[in-house]
Order: sequence, then C-alpha cells, then structure tokens
Amino acid sequence: MSWVWTIAELFVLLALLLILGVGSAIFLEAFRRKCNHDQDQGDAQAVFEDPNSLKRVPCPWIFDPAEKYISLIIPAFNEEHRLPGALDETMSYLQQRAAKDKSFSYEVVIVDDGSGDGTNRVAFDFVKRYTIDNVRVILLGRNHGKGEAIRKGMLHSRGELLLMLDADGATKVNDLEKLENQRKWYRNFLMKGFHIVVLLTAGPGIRDTQCGFKMFTRAAARKLFTNIHLKRWCFDVELVYLCKHFCIPIIEISVNWSEIPGSKVNPLSIPNMLWELGLMSVGYRTGMWKIST
Repeated sequence: MSWVWTIAELFVLLALLLILGVGSAIFLEAFRRKCNHDQDQGDAQAVFEDPNSLKRVPCPWIFDPAEKYISLIIPAFNEEHRLPGALDETMSYLQQRAAKDKSFSYEVVIVDDGSGDGTNRVAFDFVKRYTIDNVRVILLGRNHGKGEAIRKGMLHSRGELLLMLDADGATKVNDLEKLENQRKWYRNFLMKGFHIVVLLTAGPGIRDTQCGFKMFTRAAARKLFTNIHLKRWCFDVELVYLCKHFCIPIIEISVNWSEIPGSKVNPLSIPNMLWELGLMSVGYRTGMWKIST
C-alpha cells in the first residue's frame, strides 16, 4: 500500500506546484499591468487615415469636449463577412434619424483588433461612402482582445454618449432609443452576462454584463476607460466593479437580441475568463491596480 500513498503524495505535490505556478503567473501579470495605461497619453497624438483625401485627421481624446451627440464603438476581429450587414443597418438608422432631427449628430468608430481577413478593407469602404466625419477606423495592428479594442474606441470618440455595439448585429441599433429614454445626465449603462461571476467578483445588483450593447456618458467613460486593465472577455465585470467604486449608477433594460452564426465565445474561452478574474482579484486586492480619479 505504500506505493499507493507515494503516488497520492506525488499528485498532491504536483497540484500544489501547479497552484503555486498559476498563482505566481497571475501575480506577475497583475504587477505588469499596474502601469497598463502609460502609453495612453501618447495615443492622444494618434491620427485617423482618410481614404478619400489621403489626409491624416487627429484623433480626439476622451478628455476633450464632446463634438457629437453619440459615438458608436464597434470592436471587430475577423468580421469581414458579418460587419457589412451590421454597418448597413446601423448607418441606415443613423442617417434617417439625422435627417429627421438636425440636432442629432453621430459617428461610428470601428476598431479593427488585428484582424487577419478583410475587416479593415470593409471598414475603410464605409469611411469612403460616409466620410471620415461620420465613420472612422482604428487599427490596433495585432489582436489585443475585445475589451482593449473597446477601450481604445472609447478613448478616441467624440460623443457625449458612447454606445458599444457588437460587429455581428446581434442587437439592433434602434434599441439605443430605449437607453436614451431611461437615461439621466449622470447615468451609464451595462448589461448582459454571467450572473454568478458578477455576484462573486463585482457584487450583487447586475443580472447581465456580457451583451455587447452598453451606453456610457462621456463623463462616466472618462473615469472607467482610463482605469480598466482587463483586455478580453471579463472587462465587463471590471466595468461593474469600477462603476461601484465611483458610485456611478447602473441601469438595465431589455433589448432585442438575435443569435448570429460565427460567435467567438466557446468553451475554450473559459480558461481566459478565469485567468482575467484572477488578475482582477489580485490587482485590486493587493492595491497594485490604482484607480485614478
């Protein structure tokens, strides 16, 4: 029987080493991200490319005054086939509304998160059709993750309201009117997600976080997206955490949502989610991740 105990002890030792290794990796990555936004101020000097005039247009910065009523931020990673339909529907709605209401001004900011297909070509085609004043493209160069793509789009938007919208068209842009009807000047919006994770990490009060349809005021976005550290699936949970830290009220409403083929969320996403939740817990609990006001 002694050999049985030896094997059991070996498994226990291996498990302890694995836990220690993962814990150390999380701690080191959380430490590395403590200065995650040092490059952001440099990004404020970035430019957009205008494919029509071939001129460079300076990027706005989240601390600049708003120039548009609303900005729609669309993160896109390998969305060559789904993006055109979603953009056609979005632009049709925005143009019709602007024609009816002269005070309604808008921009669409497409953030290409290092796509390997023709996503950037599709995006620039829409810039050519609707001009760079209405449609702009940010190229991240390599894949960073949905959270980082959204963060970059928010930081370089001009709207008083900032709406995050998925590239697949699963939620309809005209649902933003529901948000406007529920909004007060100081409110932002978060919705859809995995309830248990939010309950454990960000506290009670939010049923959903993961749906790609979220609206923020410019003032709220300024506080949130200059502090967020997570880059992929769990950035929504960190947004909830930061909202509670800043006492930013959160409201949820129902929207029309459709399952669109081609989703990038799959069981293989679970390890990354757990990894990011570990980073978030270590980063904030140890005080490594400072929250600037």
